[in-house]
Amino acid sequence: MPARILIAEDDRKQAGLIRGFLEREGYTTTISHDGRSAVEEVRRQRVDLLVLDLMLPRLDGLDVCRVVRSEQDIPVIMLTARSSEDDLLLGLALGADDYLTKPFSPRELVARVRTVLRRATRATSADQEQYQVGGLSVDLARHEARVDGTRVETTPAEFNLLSCLAAAPGRAFPRQLLLEHASGLGRDATARTIDYHVMNLRRKIEPVPTRPRYLLTVYGVGYKMSEPAEDAAADGDEAGDAA
Repeated sequence: MPARILIAEDDRKQAGLIRGFLEREGYTTTISHDGRSAVEEVRRQRVDLLVLDLMLPRLDGLDVCRVVRSEQDIPVIMLTARSSEDDLLLGLALGADDYLTKPFSPRELVARVRTVLRRATRATSADQEQYQVGGLSVDLARHEARVDGTRVETTPAEFNLLSCLAAAPGRAFPRQLLLEHASGLGRDATARTIDYHVMNLRRKIEPVPTRPRYLLTVYGVGYKMSEPAEDAAADGDEAGDAA
């Protein structure tokens, strides 16, 4: 059954463009042009993913996200013309899985939709006490990380940071959001604290710390955990270098 995607966008031309690209990929789409109808649509029918514009009439995107997330566990991709980092952080803190800043490429949106849906499917079927990304495993019950079966010693702050990233491979986390999610960093922690812990984690889990396979930098944003496809590509690059 194709995934059903709700597009909450008040710009009718933009909504139609998004619908066209998504339906060409085989997805089923529904459009709402204001926030209240978007919430009603989520309550009325099965929705597998919500593409949500922040600037909606009647009920803005942040309020829509807050209501939807309080009632259902539906993946959300936010679309925003706002450049304020505070708005983006608030959206992510409310539970958005990803975001795109306008103007954006519809093909980029389709790629993000594909990634978020794949991640949601994996999370539904996986045991959420353990995350696996390539040769890296993060076991929450045992509070331990392993690389290719070998245990890696981490501090509590490093493990919390690693767990946060491993729970959502491919999702880009701003440093400030990592500070909020990864407990144990201390009251005086700053964005630079995240950089320090990532540097230490790379020394412990990466085969080549200067060419990270798992903990990837998202320039201008923060960090993300690689997805299996990215990890495989890194293996191929190293094999090519060795040849």
